[in-house]
Amino acid sequence: KEPAFEFLMFCLRNPRACPLLAVTDPGSPEPTQVAPSADLRTDIPRYRVYEGGQLTREVDDITSFWKEDMVGFLLGCSFSWDDELVAAGLCPRHVEEKKNVPMFKTNVRNVKSGRFAGFLVVSMRPFLPADVDRVTSITSRYAGAHGGPIHVGEPDKLGIDPSRLASPDFG
Repeated sequence: KEPAFEFLMFCLRNPRACPLLAVTDPGSPEPTQVAPSADLRTDIPRYRVYEGGQLTREVDDITSFWKEDMVGFLLGCSFSWDDELVAAGLCPRHVEEKKNVPMFKTNVRNVKSGRFAGFLVVSMRPFLPADVDRVTSITSRYAGAHGGPIHVGEPDKLGIDPSRLASPDFG
């Protein structure tokens, strides 16, 4: 329970990094408030299994790993508003290219909670300066999906080297 509480606190202290949608009861794989009858052990297309902080394998089902004291956390995702941007005529480049959104580690520290700490990771969606206000208006409505932009322009202000924009840390 201690790691779950620490992660819950991390999410609450860092809502832009970890927009918390739901938390399951200990031992229950069912997120009853947001997806009744779903099973977090089997309903996700792929799971990454970490042991001792290291990725050890990827599996299609984590039922054999689930323990009675485990707690599930459901976090929002910025993909939630990509369709809204497309409908407004503001198709993100990664959608056009059928790729994952590029993500970068920043120099912005998340607020630590117990064993959970680290730096904010941001996605980057390039838009014309004339479109930024419209994009911000749309994405800001989705607090449960990271919300509006953390920063606009000048990636170096977040510790992201502009010469690395073609080589994201993730995505």
